[in-house]
Amino acid sequence: MAGKNKHISASGFNIINEWLQSKSLQPFPFQEETWQLYAEGLSGIVNAPTGFGKTFSVFLGVVIDWINHNPDYISRKKNGLQLLWVTPLRALAKDVGRAMEEALFELGIPWRVAVRNGDTTTAERQKQKTNTPEVLIITPESLHLLIATKHNKELFKNLKCVAVDEWHELLGTKRGVQVELALSYLKTLSSAESLLRIWGISATIGNLDEALYVLLGDNHNGTIVKADIRKEIAIHTILPETVECFPWAGHLGIRMIEHVLPVIHNNTSTLLFTNVRSQAEMWYQALLDADPDLAGVIALHHSAIDAEVRVWVEEQLHAGTLKVVVCTASLDLGVDFRPVDTVIQVGSPKGIARFLQRAGRSGHSPGAVSNIYFVPTHSLEIVEAAALQEAYEKQLVESRTPVVLAFDTLVQYMVTRAVGDGFVSDDLFAEVRTTNCYRDITDSEWEWLLAFITYGGSLLREYDEYHRVVNVDGVYRVANRRVAMRHRLHIGTIVGEALLRVKFMSGGNVGTIEEYFISKLVPGDVFVLAGRKLELVMIRDMVVYVRKSNAKKAHVPAWAGGRMPLSANLGSVLRHKFQQAALEPHTNELLMFMQPLFQKQQELSVVPKEDELLVELINTKDGYHLFVYPFEGRLVHQAMASLIAYRISQQIPITFSIAMNDYGFELLSDQPIPVTEDNIRALFNPDGWYTDLKRSVNAAEMGRRKFRDVAVISGLVFQGMPGAYKKQRHLQNSTSLIYEVISQNEPSNILLQQAYTEVLAYEIESARLYNALQRIHEHNIIISMPVNLTPFCFPIKVDSLREELSSEKLEDRIKRMQLSAQKQA
Repeated sequence: MAGKNKHISASGFNIINEWLQSKSLQPFPFQEETWQLYAEGLSGIVNAPTGFGKTFSVFLGVVIDWINHNPDYISRKKNGLQLLWVTPLRALAKDVGRAMEEALFELGIPWRVAVRNGDTTTAERQKQKTNTPEVLIITPESLHLLIATKHNKELFKNLKCVAVDEWHELLGTKRGVQVELALSYLKTLSSAESLLRIWGISATIGNLDEALYVLLGDNHNGTIVKADIRKEIAIHTILPETVECFPWAGHLGIRMIEHVLPVIHNNTSTLLFTNVRSQAEMWYQALLDADPDLAGVIALHHSAIDAEVRVWVEEQLHAGTLKVVVCTASLDLGVDFRPVDTVIQVGSPKGIARFLQRAGRSGHSPGAVSNIYFVPTHSLEIVEAAALQEAYEKQLVESRTPVVLAFDTLVQYMVTRAVGDGFVSDDLFAEVRTTNCYRDITDSEWEWLLAFITYGGSLLREYDEYHRVVNVDGVYRVANRRVAMRHRLHIGTIVGEALLRVKFMSGGNVGTIEEYFISKLVPGDVFVLAGRKLELVMIRDMVVYVRKSNAKKAHVPAWAGGRMPLSANLGSVLRHKFQQAALEPHTNELLMFMQPLFQKQQELSVVPKEDELLVELINTKDGYHLFVYPFEGRLVHQAMASLIAYRISQQIPITFSIAMNDYGFELLSDQPIPVTEDNIRALFNPDGWYTDLKRSVNAAEMGRRKFRDVAVISGLVFQGMPGAYKKQRHLQNSTSLIYEVISQNEPSNILLQQAYTEVLAYEIESARLYNALQRIHEHNIIISMPVNLTPFCFPIKVDSLREELSSEKLEDRIKRMQLSAQKQA
């Protein structure tokens, strides 16, 4: 063993190896390779399946190196910060810290491990300041807070390694950009003799090489360590008794609860994932109603629940005392809950990587099989189950597109550095250009940003509140203590709705709720949060006071940003599965189960092949419908529907209402829609798409909404002090006022242009839209004219009615529509 690892001093490696052997363990080859590369001073990314020790591949590499360079490692204390472990999730931080502390204790190494994030108390932060831990587990936001402290170089002077856990989750987000910026700074603090080593830990993604480059920046000396291990995942689909041939989103879901309960009871511990918090609240209540014996062994976990409750749930999961935890993405990532042997996914996960990530929460140990049960919320999602199985077998995992030129995040970072020890313009400019995000920033853009943080730029220089940074002898600093305090309070790039704390009248926190939801309620109304029915008593000083309620009916909070679009990879596999369902369903048992629906679709219309686009023209009492099925996700469909509607309106005066889901979209008009074999291809022509798109969507209004996020991140708009946050409508009003002033007087404003760019990239997914138009233009387009609604268009039609009808009226209307469709069929 030592011979194969000649660059690793025998002492460190042997000590770790003996420790592992005492636990009847031995290192995997990818772990040994990582230790070797770390000992050689290299950086890189470790890519291995869930449950095979990615954390220890990096952490123990740091420990081995420490042992090798410090023969007195057992007695050496207070060594300063050695390892900075960046993690995107608070739940992940606690789990990783526990594993590290256990290893260090057993090895006899007196290192301290500490966690710093939004849940860390002021007392604990002060303790970390006076007694620096050797390992600090931290979120990107808290890392920037450290950089915003005076004399922070003293804290980082002994730093040997930065590990970025779950890098694939941060890549493609502004939080990932925060990591890039922090790393660019930390690298400048390391000496030539002791270069900072940077290691990312990542699940499989489609662009791992690019992920490495983004992590390490320019002039990196890094490598990818890829484990030659395949994690076995057993995918099961819970099927209803029969196929509903005219499905709609939600017609299954909770109605499948009697099929879900046996899965929970037949396993030791289960995580039941939903995609949104409101769905988690509903499933928690429904499980308790269906099986009251679950009381005491069922729990709920999502980000709006009070931190103490979340920690308690995580502790109980570790202890194995919980039978089932209903959760959201808050438990998505590498949390090691060994007792968990089963995962249930309710509804489409929308992406292959997310599905495999969640599956990996079960069987979280080497050699164990991960078991995941898929619960469809409507019949067509059963086809997604077949697509997910194929995607897993072929490892068709999505790529993560890095963020570039996020000027709002850079503005925030420049002020962060000015709040800390200050910066010299040329030095910071050179530093940020080493990052992937800002390597193409121009001199003129940098000068604009400097002017913006010092006096608000040319447009806002008359307003003192925008004079945040001063230039003193060539060093940019924040001299005003109030400006510095305000900035520290709002470091971060996650911009959500205004949150209010929820507390019992008798004392005790419940969690947080979004202002726009609670503003619709009046005292006496009952809502659900953290698995409890709560009666609203009053709202005072940004706190919602409640008491427990036994009411039978309650409002379920609808948190913003809940609907994720179908990924491009999953959409591609899904198109293939629909073709397979039409041509060779006998090759897949799920597709065979779905045959009644596909036969009905074929009977009324067409089941499209992989290289075909189906367009259905239907006339009902509601009007004239055009249904199109690109399978590209709801964001692309919304933009494509607007584009097609605009192009049709250029032929004749006509107006449309639009509806969409992840599979297709609907244009509805009160007059015949002039779409024929002769003009259909021109409607989807990619030529001139960008110009037509900007004319078809309300880019100005979408830009206004996106500008709010950009304004908050860049500090252009202040959200208010904690406990006195601006009401959302006031924040939106002040942002709108600034938006109007800037758009009219400085249309080239960098932050304004960024808002427009982000609308195209994230709200519309313009690159994916263009690729879809290219694909469609090269494929066959089939126009079908069914006499009534078809199985494919039925769920889109139902979605269009949700905004108009209450849930009771909607169900009545759906039943009438189903009866009508069945009679016509």
